[in-house]
Amino acid sequence: MITHDLRTWKSAEHLPREQQLAWKIAEVAADPVAVEPAVTEMIVNRIIDNAAVAAASLARRPVASARAQALCHPFQRGATVFGMTDATRVSPEWAAWANGTAVRELDFHDTFLAADYSHPGDNIPPILAVAQHCVRSGRDLIRGIATGYEIQVNLVRGICLHEHKIDHIAHLGPSAAAGIGTALNLPAQTIYQAVQQALHVTTTTRQSRKGEISSWKAYAPAFAGKMAIEAVDRVMRGEGAPSPAWEGEDGFIAWLLSGPEARYQVPLPGQGEAKRAILDTYTKEHSAEYQSQALIDLARRLGPQIGDLSQVDGIVIHTSHHTHHVIGTGANDPQKLDPKASRETLDHSIMYIFAVALEDGGWHHERSYAPERAQRPETVALWHKITTVEDPEWTRRYHARDPREKAFGGRVAVTLRDGRVIEDELALADAHPDGARPFMRENYIQKFLTLSDGIIATAEQHRFLDAVQGLPDLPAGRLGELNFTVSPARLGEAAPHGIFDWK
Repeated sequence: MITHDLRTWKSAEHLPREQQLAWKIAEVAADPVAVEPAVTEMIVNRIIDNAAVAAASLARRPVASARAQALCHPFQRGATVFGMTDATRVSPEWAAWANGTAVRELDFHDTFLAADYSHPGDNIPPILAVAQHCVRSGRDLIRGIATGYEIQVNLVRGICLHEHKIDHIAHLGPSAAAGIGTALNLPAQTIYQAVQQALHVTTTTRQSRKGEISSWKAYAPAFAGKMAIEAVDRVMRGEGAPSPAWEGEDGFIAWLLSGPEARYQVPLPGQGEAKRAILDTYTKEHSAEYQSQALIDLARRLGPQIGDLSQVDGIVIHTSHHTHHVIGTGANDPQKLDPKASRETLDHSIMYIFAVALEDGGWHHERSYAPERAQRPETVALWHKITTVEDPEWTRRYHARDPREKAFGGRVAVTLRDGRVIEDELALADAHPDGARPFMRENYIQKFLTLSDGIIATAEQHRFLDAVQGLPDLPAGRLGELNFTVSPARLGEAAPHGIFDWK
């Protein structure tokens, strides 16, 4: 890996194109280096993972709305939409919109956490949609997805957006554009312009994940994917983009990040170096914010030790800065303690999540968020006894580069009414690659079969699994097999009409 220093350059200074981050990203994307077998295997796993959570979300209102919008933009060749038949094709940017929303709605797919947050599986819907539309092969798709993961993961390693209240999709737009460029075998010059354009149009505020969180949390990554496709299309026609997007005097670093004097270090593979970043990412066993994964597993372990939860006087979760300030009491969001809060808000409340996991001994992607579950009096009482504090040691481990030190969990101290204190800690979720039960291919398949049970017919489940596991050998024109079809009855209530289907 090569670490690239990044800073603001004044307009009067000359920053050669070859020294700009967007060009360096484009060079990585255009590098024809082979994809390693382990990376191919993990890409297959993550396509299965995305399909699993998309199937479970098909009937939910935000997904139905995105699908309804997409279906208003039919395209004869086009790309497929989850739940619809292969013959139902839409323009690729709208397929990315619908499928990206389905993947993101339940907050249940893969994650990478470093200087910032990310769900790099969000790269798959736009890259797949373009690969279907442009009649690419399975190996083309694999190369594109490997690039998407590589770029997003390394931007997340080097640049913190959260401290400036910028939503993390500002790393996703450029990575998806780069991945599309790889899948289409575009020249570095085209990818360079597309990456800059995608950054420019996908920089949004973090209010989408703050306060009363709405369904936009699910739409935001799909928006980034859609914008990336449009960016690539535009520059393929010979158009340019704001440049240099990161380093410019009025650009991203100078005005949206840490200012003209700031320095960032972004690692990227060198020429001929394999793209392996996907192997550093991890998926979720539980449908909740990633920082809660280890704490849900810890709650399962603590519950039997505590016994009667009515005897709990207070619970303190000692954890990292990110966990405390994003999903803990350090966020200072009263909505995180509101029994009538939205699912999206409860997903970002470790106090709620830990209480329910203690009571139920686990977590369910639907039942754990049900209004009647959130409003249960004994749950509310326990929930409101939970606080978080930042522990410098857990913050250090959160940012550690050494895999043996890396941690996303915390230490929990439970004080009982009789004065006894029960303490335990867990650094990594059980499903993490270094956890107690790392997710393997069979776990991804079981997650798909479980989440799609009763939604996708058994024969269709197995047809999809056979197709995706044969991805390296899928010839051009057969990427539609990575879609799945369901009965119309499984698509939920029709979304209300909008502008595109005005009656």
